Amino acid sequence: MSMDIPALNARYGIPGEVGLTEQAGGMIVVEVSNPHAEASIALQGAHLMTWTPRGAHPVIWLSEDAKLVPGKSIRGGVPVCWPWFGPHASEPTFPGHGFARTVPWELAETGRLVNGASRLVFRILQNDATRVQWPHPSELELHVVVGPTLEIELVTRNTGDAPFTVGGALHTYFEVGDVRRARVHGLDGCPYIDKVDGGARKRQSGPVTIAGEVDRIYLESTADCVIEDPVLGRLIRIAKRGSASSVVWNPWIEKAAKMGDLGKDGYLRMLCVESTNADADVVDIAPGAEHRLWVRYSVEDLG
Repeated sequence: MSMDIPALNARYGIPGEVGLTEQAGGMIVVEVSNPHAEASIALQGAHLMTWTPRGAHPVIWLSEDAKLVPGKSIRGGVPVCWPWFGPHASEPTFPGHGFARTVPWELAETGRLVNGASRLVFRILQNDATRVQWPHPSELELHVVVGPTLEIELVTRNTGDAPFTVGGALHTYFEVGDVRRARVHGLDGCPYIDKVDGGARKRQSGPVTIAGEVDRIYLESTADCVIEDPVLGRLIRIAKRGSASSVVWNPWIEKAAKMGDLGKDGYLRMLCVESTNADADVVDIAPGAEHRLWVRYSVEDLG
């Protein structure tokens, strides 16, 4: 899709803080730099690729071999899974996790908050192909606040005259020093679906640790999740609203090798803890109503 970068910067840019650039391959990226942090968001998928607080290690992981190719999901960052999570319920030819992460979005609004954080609003651009997969009149926006914390809100509005049901996720890749030493707190006691073990139903006991492939949908999960990272000496706190399920995912060695874009030993440096509406945790939206999936990521020193 053709973009007039100078016109977009004239309309939405904030000098020295927010600007749009065209990357190799034609992908348009919004670059954010303010007193609190730096971030980058691709217009394709409204895909937040990086967030790095000032003076700190990156919090959001982006593969060194990520391919910025139109129509292909970017490996790392925060892919937006919408309007379903996982495979489509009845159409196996439709893309896994929906189409939102691979179609163009537009930048609709930018601004500076009182505390110096940057706020951006993205809106999905639907087309004939997406309407075949999702025939329901709707609007989808992503609101991002880049500051001392990172806030992301996925807003689904029903603009039609009939209810519909949506699933989805903010499929966030977090950077860790060594995933084998990381622990995820906040899921103790939650039932989960173990997709590595044929969908077996289990219950979490204690923190989640990674010593092999992990792909789990945690149900009844509304509390904060906290990634404890002794290698980087920090805690990453994941607070959320509008979500009663969470996914913890790491592909481990064999699956990572088959993926081709995870980078050398990339699986050791990333851990997905996703705020989701997955499995039975889907959302019914009445005509004229909306649903908001909100997350806030913050970093604390590991004392």
